[in-house]
Amino acid sequence: MATLVLLFPLLLLLGSAVPYVLQAPLLLGYGCLVLTSTIVIFYLAYTRYADPAVHPPRAHRRRDTDLFVPLPAQPTVSFLVAVRNEESGIEACVHSMVAGDLDGVQVIVVDDASTDGTPDILRELARELPIEVLFLEENVGKKRALVRAMERAEGEVIAFTDSDCVLAADALSRCVTALVRHPELGAVSGHARALNAEQSILSRAQDVWYEGQFRVIKAAESVFGAVTCVSGPLAVFRRGAIYNYLPAWAEDRFLGAEFRFATDRQLTGYVLGQRYHGRDLKRRHADSPFVRDVNHPELAWRTSYVRSARVWTTVPDRLRPFLRQQIRWKKSFIRNIFFTGTFIWRRGVGAAALYYVHVLWVLAAPVLVIRHLLWAPLNGMWLMTWLYLSGVVIKGFFWGMAFRFGADGSSRWRYRLVMSLLSSVLLSWLLPYAAATIRRTTWFRGAS
Repeated sequence: MATLVLLFPLLLLLGSAVPYVLQAPLLLGYGCLVLTSTIVIFYLAYTRYADPAVHPPRAHRRRDTDLFVPLPAQPTVSFLVAVRNEESGIEACVHSMVAGDLDGVQVIVVDDASTDGTPDILRELARELPIEVLFLEENVGKKRALVRAMERAEGEVIAFTDSDCVLAADALSRCVTALVRHPELGAVSGHARALNAEQSILSRAQDVWYEGQFRVIKAAESVFGAVTCVSGPLAVFRRGAIYNYLPAWAEDRFLGAEFRFATDRQLTGYVLGQRYHGRDLKRRHADSPFVRDVNHPELAWRTSYVRSARVWTTVPDRLRPFLRQQIRWKKSFIRNIFFTGTFIWRRGVGAAALYYVHVLWVLAAPVLVIRHLLWAPLNGMWLMTWLYLSGVVIKGFFWGMAFRFGADGSSRWRYRLVMSLLSSVLLSWLLPYAAATIRRTTWFRGAS
């Protein structure tokens, strides 16, 4: 019933827009595509998604099911985090990693040459808790730092979190359960919300936005076994799905320079795309012990989302660090188009449609903003500007309703309107800037 309530007004809007497509086919056609895609995504997320930690495998079998070796009922697990200058949050993060309900988890923390009080905090934690801490003397970036940790990781399951996150006690165990129940899963993502949601209007807006990105977007992708970004707050992998590709991940290059971003998207891309690019990636890094010492088969792994695995991440509560974060994410998005975009069409019609329509949304956004917020007013077409902003607000309203249905009636849904306006009016401009500065790849974290 909730799904019908959400979809019915959208269907009415779509039906009313169709007669006008012939008058402005490109612009209105794009609008209809966005609206249609939104309806499809909501439908998939609320009627077809099943949490893999809760639900058993579907009755039908894939032709290649026998190629996936099941994990043992209680696999060994290594839990890794890389940290740089996170003295305010790393203690809570590590404590939550250790306090989970899984026994015998190997926890490895890598300090990537922090210059604040983080190393001292980690030394104290190492004396109190069953963790291993690696201290790097030179800043190498998040990916290379995690690969250093992987040299010591022994688990059949490899989990990552971010240094500003706190996990529910059962978050990791639920992700591991999903991998055990579904042998074809090479990676799963947890469900993230804002840890500091009450700090500002901006952090509240991001909290609502996170809920939709996971509960709706990742759930829809999960239906086709192709979540294209197993997100950093809680990313859990089968060892064999990523091990041979860690050198390629750490040494990823784009436009002739090392690319230090795309940590989540690119590693997910290696899981989804190894059947098409895996052998070439291994060949390029044949001298690495990650490739030389063991050879895992290139399988058509699926990736999924575990709604019941809860994790909270610290989000920027001020505009400047928020914009820095968004620029970093857009650079990762651009880089990933040139990898995942080359093979995702081979993963099936549903997965391809969700991916390429999303790419179209993001790439078209700056053009639409220029047309509606600059060109139209300069030419006296204020009605076009008003209609555009009204459409943004209406779409934000429906996303807000999705939050309210999914978050126990929380009144915070109204902040989704803020995020929609912010995304359209401000964040759209960041894509051209991110493309122009894509070779600047300094790794930093922090919400302030």
